[in-house]
Amino acid sequence: MTHRILILGGTTEARQLAGNLAATGHSVMLSLAGRTESPVAQGVPVRSGGFGGAEGLAAYLRETGTDLLIDATHPYAARISANAAQAARMAGVPIVALRRPGWEPVEGDRWTEVDTTGDAVQALGSAPRRVFLALGRQEVAAFEAAPQHHYLIRSVDPVEPKLAVPDATYLLARGPFREAEERALLERHGIDIVVSKNSGGAATYGKIAAARGLGLDVVMVRRPALPEIPSAATVDQLANMVDHLVEPAAERGV
Repeated sequence: MTHRILILGGTTEARQLAGNLAATGHSVMLSLAGRTESPVAQGVPVRSGGFGGAEGLAAYLRETGTDLLIDATHPYAARISANAAQAARMAGVPIVALRRPGWEPVEGDRWTEVDTTGDAVQALGSAPRRVFLALGRQEVAAFEAAPQHHYLIRSVDPVEPKLAVPDATYLLARGPFREAEERALLERHGIDIVVSKNSGGAATYGKIAAARGLGLDVVMVRRPALPEIPSAATVDQLANMVDHLVEPAAERGV
């Protein structure tokens, strides 16, 4: 049975899921926040930009006759996820999340886990260090509070404005990143500590494995709290849930 599905995306898995569901006959719209200047081609119809909070998204769900809302945003997009859960309730539309499992420390890892980016700044300490910031351009401004460090900053799009610190190197790159490449990068820049979000997945795990191999410290920013809604860990698991999620709503005449 064909369903009209809205996917809140921006992740590799969202793109894969959209293609999977479209290939099986569903009508799929993929929504992107519009923060990336040159997003990867998605292969399905794309809507870019916000909805105007939960009320705006709820209105969109009603107006388009959406049968299912899928939250496949980044694990740190807490506000979008909260708005999605609220909008689904308001519109009476089923919702499910695609949430990749987070990384877990293994033997040899030297993690310091913190709750926020501000906490990560503090965790670097007062002594100057050579820091690899693998956070995305929205989060790096907080590190202006610790200008004594050298920063290697990697992002998909340019960091503008540049950080108001005396010693920073900027690198534009899009994953996936292999462990061997990450190790070479860390060695080339003399990095002694890595700051990362716990994004999960294989595409960006290379830096974590490389840091472990080199005996480097890692400051890991924990994931924020997300709404408690039905979820799946993989694209295949979620794709198999679609009919089960939508049919009960249809039977109720929603």
